[in-house]
Amino acid sequence: MTAWNFEMAVTPEKKQRLSVYLEPELKRRLADFADRRQQSASLIAEAAIASFLSPDADERKEAAIVKRLDRIERYVQRLERDLEITSEALALFIRFWLNSTVSLPEAVQVEARVKGGERYDRFITALGRRITQGQKLQQEILEESDRKG
Repeated sequence: MTAWNFEMAVTPEKKQRLSVYLEPELKRRLADFADRRQQSASLIAEAAIASFLSPDADERKEAAIVKRLDRIERYVQRLERDLEITSEALALFIRFWLNSTVSLPEAVQVEARVKGGERYDRFITALGRRITQGQKLQQEILEESDRKG
């Protein structure tokens, strides 16, 4: 009689049946995932529910979010640095250009303004073309330095 009681004590509790309603797309994804893993959909669903209800699931999600936010923060910091360098370089170039370019005589200033407007329009067109084609100056500089060195 003690053997019977012993077996009774170690016999695991029988799994309980649960019926759920899933959207057809979710049901298809579950079936596809189960097929790829060569597991039953019931086992996959049970593991997903256990993971969802696990107290450390929230901590894992939070850690993943924090990791992504840290990566985004570093990316934004690099962008800010690059933008600051670009702005300073442009300002320095403009200052140098203004200090080293002689003024035109009044007689040719009107013609120069017209020519300058034409050049500016070509510049904007070329800039728009480069942006839409995805060309980057940084990549061109790297390619040019590879050719030279």
